[in-house]
Amino acid sequence: MTATTLLAYCGALFIAAAIPGPGITAIVARALGAGFRETFFMGLGLVLGDMTYLTAVILGLAFVAQTFGEIFIVIRYAGVAYLAYIAWKLWTAGLLRQDIAARKPSSVGMAFLSGLLVTLGNPKTMLFYIALVPTLIDIRAIGASDYALLLAATFVVLLVVLIPYMLLATRARSLLKKPRALQALNRVAASILAGTAAFIATRAA
Repeated sequence: MTATTLLAYCGALFIAAAIPGPGITAIVARALGAGFRETFFMGLGLVLGDMTYLTAVILGLAFVAQTFGEIFIVIRYAGVAYLAYIAWKLWTAGLLRQDIAARKPSSVGMAFLSGLLVTLGNPKTMLFYIALVPTLIDIRAIGASDYALLLAATFVVLLVVLIPYMLLATRARSLLKKPRALQALNRVAASILAGTAAFIATRAA
């Protein structure tokens, strides 16, 4: 694998990841409600989901998605269910300023798992790796060292994209003082998440 090929992959991945979608929406919603620590672990889950798709493509398993599409539909619906649950919690909980200050952290393992499910259920991510990556990389020529390099590049590029979103959302969380502003933000975030879940569900149908 040449340096040009690696740069092309990194550039395409950066653009695809930076475009707001289910992953970015979930990251921002988590950062606003839980702060940086949980959100970072959720981001690691998102990254693992990307690595999973990359691994599947490199191992020549892209045909599985076409032959056994039901498996991927189930994964998509798992992501849909998670987004719908978060949207419902945001809409009904009415997160207030004191909730932000006193909220007990949830399991970082659950945050990690939720990030993984969102990525595995994201049709944008699925299409990127199954449809676009094989056009950027000669899968047949990938060796063990190339695979390790691609995994490392995927990890770095995605964190470069995700961490600024986490930091900005966490910063906004600390600046939000008025309960009404928080409630309005919750309702907007819930609506976006619900719409995203509906979009993924439609694509999965």
